[in-house]
Order: sequence, then structure tokens, then C-alpha cells
Amino acid sequence: MDWEQVARYLDDLYIATDGLERMFPGRRFTLDGHLVGSIREVVAAYVFDLELCPASSRGHDARSRDGRMVEIKLTQGKAIAMRHEPEHLIVLHRSKGGPIRIVFNGPGALPWAKAGNMQSNGQRRILLSRLTDMATKVSASQQLLEIRRPPV
Repeated sequence: MDWEQVARYLDDLYIATDGLERMFPGRRFTLDGHLVGSIREVVAAYVFDLELCPASSRGHDARSRDGRMVEIKLTQGKAIAMRHEPEHLIVLHRSKGGPIRIVFNGPGALPWAKAGNMQSNGQRRILLSRLTDMATKVSASQQLLEIRRPPV
């Protein structure tokens, strides 16, 4: 896999959304939906050696080599949203033009318990700052082994 080319494509997408936002003030052109979902899944699979579930599977995105079911989130914002309590949660963050960093890698019960109330869309939000604090309390044995650094 040519991860340098992947990074260039991602940068091109961010350049395009920035340009559209400048052209249409007051409108946000965010990268989300299937595009971000697929990016997060392939990056996490590479980093943690995960077996991805079929696209658009309900519940979890992947299975770890030790059998844990893994939910993967990626955001460029300040929070993530969850629809259910994941067995294991990986949260990635990529600021515009920046590399992907791992915010949280641990049991899903921890962030689920600290997430906000269920919203009308069926999701519970939690801030990345809160996840960062929680990550310091997750022991190495509770984390998935990071096989490789995030490539983009």
C-alpha cells in the first residue's frame, strides 16, 4: 500500500473542502459518511492488524486477532458519537493537514459510561479531551497492540 499517496489524496480532499467553505461562507463542507468511515477502518486495520467486518456492518467495524469486537471512530472535530456500547473502542483524530493520532484505545465501557445522554438521533457524544484523560487510565493489557504507526 502506498500510504504516501493516500496522504496526498486526503490532503487534496481537505484542500477542496477548505476552498468550498471559502466560496460559500456560512456553509460547512465536512468529510463524513462513508468516506470517513472507510478511511478510519483501513487505517485502524493497518495500525492494529484488525480483520474488518463487511462494509456497513451494524455494531462493530472490526475484530482483533484476540477476538475482541472493535468500534472505530475518526474525527477532525472535538467529539465523537456512539450509538451503542462497544466491546473495544479505538478513537482516531486527524486535524486538517495533520497526521492521524490515536486518542483512545481501550474497553468501550469506559467512554460509554461517561458519554452524554442519548440524543434524539440515538447517539451519545463524548469529548476528545475526556477520552484523552480516560486513555491515561487504560492499562497496556486492556489496549490493542499498536503494530504500526498511523501511516497518514
